[in-house]
Parts: sequence; structure tokens; C-alpha cells
Amino acid sequence: MSLEDLVIVKRSKRAKRVALRLDPIERVINLIVPEKMPLKKAYFFAKNHEAWIKGVLQNLAPPIPFDDGAIIPVFGTAISIRVHHDKNLSRHSIKIYNNVLEVKTPSEFPEVAITRFLKRLAATHLEALAHEKAMLIKENIQTVSVRDTKTRWGSCSHDGRISFSWRLMFAPVEASDYVVAHEVAHLVHLDHSKAFWSLCRELSDDFLNGKYWMQNHGNDLMRYGAISPYINAGGNRVD
Repeated sequence: MSLEDLVIVKRSKRAKRVALRLDPIERVINLIVPEKMPLKKAYFFAKNHEAWIKGVLQNLAPPIPFDDGAIIPVFGTAISIRVHHDKNLSRHSIKIYNNVLEVKTPSEFPEVAITRFLKRLAATHLEALAHEKAMLIKENIQTVSVRDTKTRWGSCSHDGRISFSWRLMFAPVEASDYVVAHEVAHLVHLDHSKAFWSLCRELSDDFLNGKYWMQNHGNDLMRYGAISPYINAGGNRVD
């Protein structure tokens, strides 16, 4: 496969320098090129990183769609998906029982409904955990939202609004816990100072392992179900 087959050129008005970013859906690397940079120069940059490009693509974990028989991790527990098709049903019925995600559906392709169910589950869990950690430091959270974010696993605004990627539910418990602790710590320190990291460590159940997993394996979370169209090669950020 040629280099042109592995990269897709993306012109950017905001980019100040050429960059390589992974697209895990198409399994190609986006070659981000500043608007006025000659394309030949951008391809030269990509050619110099061809070994990295091929290595990243070869090491991508295979996708796991929400199909019958699939096994997905849900906050540290392996859950099997069982789909029962019944055209006589008027709507979907989805529940988790005895580590089985049981789906009764009139649709041939119920992935969207399964995704909605899992997003609600993620929201409930992550919101409860965030409030629990905020209580430890006597801080108030205005809102907690769960989204299908493209570049961040979590964020916290100056007015106490916290957001998480719903895909954190597929991470090991120590990893999702770390991200929640990270954002709650921003209620006190809206920076990444020593004081912030000290508080983040205090709020995390397993700071080192959680932080390491997100930094080195975060891309794996994008393999489950419907995948967001864009993610940095280094994985989503935790801000």
C-alpha cells in the first residue's frame, strides 16, 4: 500500500505546521496541512514518518460493533450482547441482567438504540462519581454532561460545568476514575499546576495506572460501536 493510500490531506486555516492525526474509522492518517503550505512539502514530511504511520495503523485494535455475541467492557465488567429480533415488537427493549446486555428489537440494525442505552448508562455512572468526588473537596458541580467528543475525554469550565466522553465506560475502572478525578480537581485549580496534580492524585483511586492507561491506550475506546469521525493520533485529551 502506497503512502497516498495511507494518508488523507486535510487543508487547515488554523494549522501552523504540518501534522499527522489518526482517523480510526477509515484506518488512515489525516495529513493536516496549513492552508498556504506546498503539498509537496507536506508529503515529504509524511514520507519521513512513513514507518510511524504504518506502525500506528498496524497496531490499531479491531473494531467491536454492537452486534449479537459481542463482548464489551462496561465500567470494568465484561458484558455479552444478545440480540433477539422480533418484527412484531413496536419498540426496542434493552436491559443488562447477569452481565448480559439483552436487546429485543424490531430492527435489523439496533446499534443506534444500543448506543443510546449505553450513553444513558454512562451518564448516570459518571455523574454520580463526579458528584461523589466533588463532595470530598466540598465543591459544587453545576452540570455534568456526557458527549461523543472528538478530542477530549473530559473537560471542566470555569463555572463548574463538567463534560465527559461516554466512551469512558469502556475503559478500565482506574482509567475512567482518573479522568473523573482530573475534571473534578479542575473545580479548584483551572490549570495543570503542581497543586492541581496533587489534588488529582488525591482524588484518584489509582492515579498512576489510570493516567498511564488513558495516555497509552485511550484510542482503544474508539473501537466500540459507532466511532467518532476524528481523533488525534495521541488520543483524546483530558483538560
